[in-house]
Amino acid sequence: MHPLIAPERVLPTLNADGTRNRIRPRLYRGPLLSRRRAVAWALVVLFVSLPWLTIGGKPAVFLDVVHREFSLFGHTFLATDGALLMLLMLTIFAAVFWTTALVGRAWCGWGCPQTVYMEFLFRPIERLFEGKREEQLTLDKQGASLRRVLKNFVFLGLSFVLANVFLSYFVGTHALRSWVTEAPSKHMAGFLVVAITTGLVFFDFAYFREQMCTVICPYARLQSVLLDRRSLLIGYDAKRGEPRSKGKQKPGNGDCIDCQACVVACPTGIDIRQGLQLECIACGQCVDACDSIMARIHKPVGLIRYASQDTFDSGRKATLLRPRVVIYSVLLVALLVILTSALLTKPGAEVTILRGIGAPFTENGSQVVNQIRVKVRNRSSAAQNYHVALTDLRAAQLIAPEDPLLVPAGEQRTTSVFVLAPRDAFSHAQRAVHFRVTDGHGYRADIPYQLLGPEAL
Repeated sequence: MHPLIAPERVLPTLNADGTRNRIRPRLYRGPLLSRRRAVAWALVVLFVSLPWLTIGGKPAVFLDVVHREFSLFGHTFLATDGALLMLLMLTIFAAVFWTTALVGRAWCGWGCPQTVYMEFLFRPIERLFEGKREEQLTLDKQGASLRRVLKNFVFLGLSFVLANVFLSYFVGTHALRSWVTEAPSKHMAGFLVVAITTGLVFFDFAYFREQMCTVICPYARLQSVLLDRRSLLIGYDAKRGEPRSKGKQKPGNGDCIDCQACVVACPTGIDIRQGLQLECIACGQCVDACDSIMARIHKPVGLIRYASQDTFDSGRKATLLRPRVVIYSVLLVALLVILTSALLTKPGAEVTILRGIGAPFTENGSQVVNQIRVKVRNRSSAAQNYHVALTDLRAAQLIAPEDPLLVPAGEQRTTSVFVLAPRDAFSHAQRAVHFRVTDGHGYRADIPYQLLGPEAL
């Protein structure tokens, strides 16, 4: 054997000599495909609609990375909301663990955008231009053809649309509309972002494809620790199927006739009869393929089906309640309660008190003057007027050029105030005070601050 030839299969997307093995799955229609198609198109509609839907005057989902502001279903998270963002991420991770423990990689086969767009948008268009699996394999051998060129042209147009939808989550629909409708010279940076994203989407769905799931995505490699023997997965009932017959049924053999239908139907190119593999995305195409063959040879369906490993090995029905699921459920509920409580009690504004630019203080006769910058971010859905007061130094005077300070909804403004205090109010060149910021509608924040002054004589 040549030293560069692998002695056994490394990846289904690679040939033994390391060249690309293009997966051309055959489509088998069945109940699971129909259900997945309905779910997929519902998710496509949701994915396209979310940036256009508004909740509380903001997009349902808007991830403004430039301004470090994230709007999720009516709630706004700022870069300073470290605890809330951490709770949100922990809740998402706990939900992933809980879902995987129950239904395995159902997300990969039913909800992941990579699978949804590949199997229900790009592959149907590919079959429309290139025909079924056998015709596609013939085109692979022949090389470039007009049909393939036209297909890639349509793919490029779809990639442009998907890239714009994807970017609308990060730049907003208004900015994206101007990028697309106006001359590139007016928005060269935006034009380049759209062009690069379009190229990446086209590369993914026209060439890279299933390798995104098997090589790039880390989720497949985590399944060994997220699954247990009672998690739902797609498997082959070896007790019923073995020993296999080649072609026709033979007395004493199992129900599997080694027709390879499950293999040619798999969008990642695996043989599910070899057991659980990291490439399996639990899409169920092998189930529809095998069931169609079983119906044709008058055998019960379900030789390949959704079940747990314990069910395949012992025949016992898997139970949902088990330590892993209970722990994940308790953790997920606790995180949801904490996150909900934090969101409900989140203040309507964020106030920061900063020292003024320049000298830390100035002296005006017997008065010591401190310049203070007050930064207010209005987190409510309506414009608010904010009043700043000094609460615990009666001998001092606060001068606020803008009082009240008008801050539009979701925006931030900074104003300067001046505190005039007598020299004898300072001890060791400083004085602890509190600033109170109110909006007249129930919001109040008392913020500690150290005024600076001269050393005592």
